[in-house]
Amino acid sequence: MQHLIVALVALALMAVPARAQYLLVPMDAEQTDHLKAYGLTYWTLQQGMTAEWLLNYRAGSFLLPDRADVRREAGLRGVSYTQASSGDVAQIRAQIEESNMESIILEKAPEIAVYTPPNTPPWGDAVTLALVYADIPYDKIWDPEVLQGRLKDYDWLHLHHEDFTGQYSKFYINYAGAPWLQEQVR
Repeated sequence: MQHLIVALVALALMAVPARAQYLLVPMDAEQTDHLKAYGLTYWTLQQGMTAEWLLNYRAGSFLLPDRADVRREAGLRGVSYTQASSGDVAQIRAQIEESNMESIILEKAPEIAVYTPPNTPPWGDAVTLALVYADIPYDKIWDPEVLQGRLKDYDWLHLHHEDFTGQYSKFYINYAGAPWLQEQVR
């Protein structure tokens, strides 16, 4: 009788589908909100969890822990994901190993700063606009903070570079004589 009970329990356990261990957050065309997906990954790191960045796999997808709070946060942010079992992840890792791909473990949410004048609104440049939209926190720093030695407080510093789009030149031509632009340039 005891063997029969053990056998029935084993069959019942086999009938229950295996719980996924990971959430695959795609960054290819299946993703509904790419910037929010970056924000979800950042949030996961802020919660003390790790994430895995799958470089060149489905446009740089992420593996996150399959937890109720992560799934809830993904839903709130409108981020697409699929559940991935250990077997699914083993197949992904095999494909990465055979291809021009890499897997990077992310363990800490980086402290981010953007080198920008203090009066620049978030919509004043694409980087701060993207960070705000993705819900990724950052600090604005400018010359006084740099001179105070605060660069060491950050893991990632975004420096603006030459405008290759030509938009600044067009903007400057139209408003070159405006006092407010002359002040900003100064």
